[in-house]
Amino acid sequence: MPECFYRVSVKALVLDASRRFLLVQEDNDWWELPGGGLDFGESPREGIRREIWEEMRLKTTYVAGTPSYFFTVKNHKGVFIANAVYETKLAHLDFVPSPECVNVRFFSPQEVLAAANMYPNVRVFASIFDKEARSD
Repeated sequence: MPECFYRVSVKALVLDASRRFLLVQEDNDWWELPGGGLDFGESPREGIRREIWEEMRLKTTYVAGTPSYFFTVKNHKGVFIANAVYETKLAHLDFVPSPECVNVRFFSPQEVLAAANMYPNVRVFASIFDKEARSD
């Protein structure tokens, strides 16, 4: 991939009543925000709906029209990723396990930052989310 390109990743921000955010645990034991790479010609909303269905067999009831957060990060494979994070609501959390999702759990930013098995983008997001929460 040329140096001037970023892979675009759309992520779902699913919050609980305590403003903790949902993460999915992959079969390698690492935690990730729900979502994934945006396919060519796909809208961000379509991408989030598709990824959540593919990973967890869950239906979305709402995906915001614009991202709540946008940041770039180098992933664990050394690829630069542009992450657009959209507020999302799910019909329920009764997911079907897959290699990309063996568990789901809500985390606080502090829990993410203290854990070892978080992907780099999750750590960056937790830092941004925590900083914003502290300024409210």
